[in-house]
Amino acid sequence: MARAFLFVLDSFGIGGAADAERYGDAGADTFGHILQACAEGRADRDGLRNGPLTVPNMMSLGLGRAGQIATGLKLGIDHALLASSFHGAAQEVSSGKDTPSGHWEIAGLPVRFDWGYFPDTVPAFPADLTEAIIREGKVPAILGNCHAPGTEIIERLGAEHIRTGKPICYTSVDSVLQIAAHETHFGLDRLYELCLTVRRLVDPLKIGRVIARPFVGETPATFQRTHNRRDYAVPPPEPTLLDRLTKRGSKVIAVGKIGDIFAHRGISQVRKAGGNMAMFDKALGAMDDAGDGDLVFANFVDFDTEFGHRRDVAGYAAALEAFDRRLPEALARVKPGDLLILTADHGNDPTWRGTDHTRERIPVIGIAPGLKGGNIGLRPSFTDIGETVADHLGLAPGRYGSSFLATIGGHA
Repeated sequence: MARAFLFVLDSFGIGGAADAERYGDAGADTFGHILQACAEGRADRDGLRNGPLTVPNMMSLGLGRAGQIATGLKLGIDHALLASSFHGAAQEVSSGKDTPSGHWEIAGLPVRFDWGYFPDTVPAFPADLTEAIIREGKVPAILGNCHAPGTEIIERLGAEHIRTGKPICYTSVDSVLQIAAHETHFGLDRLYELCLTVRRLVDPLKIGRVIARPFVGETPATFQRTHNRRDYAVPPPEPTLLDRLTKRGSKVIAVGKIGDIFAHRGISQVRKAGGNMAMFDKALGAMDDAGDGDLVFANFVDFDTEFGHRRDVAGYAAALEAFDRRLPEALARVKPGDLLILTADHGNDPTWRGTDHTRERIPVIGIAPGLKGGNIGLRPSFTDIGETVADHLGLAPGRYGSSFLATIGGHA
């Protein structure tokens, strides 16, 4: 049986990007800095975690070695490797450091065009766009209209939003327009409809995503974003690995926000849940249901939204440790002929300045029972991940990237 499982630890970069300086991120290293903070006791939190970062299962797949490949730094860690495991790192060639760029490139399609961005000014949005949002979205006005962290702007403007019915619209350094609204006072379905309208309005500006950010609560102290987030992404401009698989008749099971990222193109099934651990349960169920030639593509978003953007080192470390404790359940489902890859889509160093993503290399670690495994080195593009999955599942080579399947032992 040849099945593939692709798990994205959203934002778990491992530093070393050759072009990080261009993005203001020279020296950013999500994994390395979390590792260092834990070793120095700066990621201790009573009732949550203490001491050095403990992720033995990912280390047994070569995570520590991947970090050294990415940065060239000696991390002072080593771990016995599982048989048939492989490890390496990959450099992004796409423009930007956001979710669509990273995931599309992982799926074999680099982003060669420049996304549109909103300036870090107040107001951030062009006047004609704001007017169109109000007119076509049938809202009295908008709040925000600036760069802001999501939790901060909801705390600051949530009460006014409830009182006036004006949605909170904001952005960041990424190609995104986010709309926060109260699930009951504004209405969840109404928020989704507004986002669909705004998606159409920002298409000419090449904005990558419009994101619905629903929240609940009645006061700034009780406002809380829910797991009913929805991403409205521009569709990929060319076929991805997912399109190639579904066109052939294979099944692509999308876990988490994967379906949204690809505008639901090339997706057979979508399985969602709230939180990394619930998402892990969904991923395990998808692994059980996958058949010969199928792909399970899962995203674990909490690393990014709950801990990276919030610059919560202890929370990020604890989330990695929780994921690692569950990893043996996935490994037990990987049979001879299968391929499991753990990777990331960008960085979000919780020790870094600001609240935005960081340009970093990503880990490419995993296991292919029956193959020899080993060091796959530094891959020049994330597309090598998608091409390896394509090769493993018997697809003809795509336009971009090179498979590393022969490096780890050839076809299963």
